[in-house]
Amino acid sequence: MNDGNRRVWSSDGGRVPDAKPRESSPAGDGIARVSRETKGRRGKTVTVIQGLDLAPTDLAELAGELKKRCGVGGSAKDGVITIQGDKVDEVMGVLEQRGVTVRRSGG
Repeated sequence: MNDGNRRVWSSDGGRVPDAKPRESSPAGDGIARVSRETKGRRGKTVTVIQGLDLAPTDLAELAGELKKRCGVGGSAKDGVITIQGDKVDEVMGVLEQRGVTVRRSGG
């Protein structure tokens, strides 16, 4: 009698909807867009890399390599890598060495 439908009833509010599956990381187009940002960061400059079509573990691994090569801190979450400081040229060089299509974004 298990047809894949899970029916749940609660006396508090009636039918309880099934939990929606968690959305995966945002899909990129494979072109890394590297930009420099200061807005919303208390005047601190950061380098932001977006558009990479990588799994979260691969994204974290790439962020670790970029942080080591640049000698700074950073993070990788929600499909975006953030590197502390103005390291646009260094990041673009590392990504080009890995065979990634890179574009400078912003001013």
